[in-house]
Amino acid sequence: MRKSLAASIVALMPLAALAAPQTAVLDVQNMSCSLCPVTVRKSLEQVPGVTHAQVSLEKKTATVQFDADKASTAALVKATTEAGFPSAVRK
Repeated sequence: MRKSLAASIVALMPLAALAAPQTAVLDVQNMSCSLCPVTVRKSLEQVPGVTHAQVSLEKKTATVQFDADKASTAALVKATTEAGFPSAVRK
């Protein structure tokens, strides 16, 4: 019984790895200098489940890849807002 349970768990593990990360684009306010995107990116990277964050000063956006089981768009918005850069999810 234990062997079959262990085999089932091992067999299902690759399926979890195949779960596609979600991507959200945030419109970010208050970015005005070259250091602002660094601060926004670092605040997003501190959110558990975020795997990648790319911030554009020119477009005033942040593109974030994250694991939806660990993070939410609300958590992303909260992170940037608490860092001094209010944001909203682009629709």
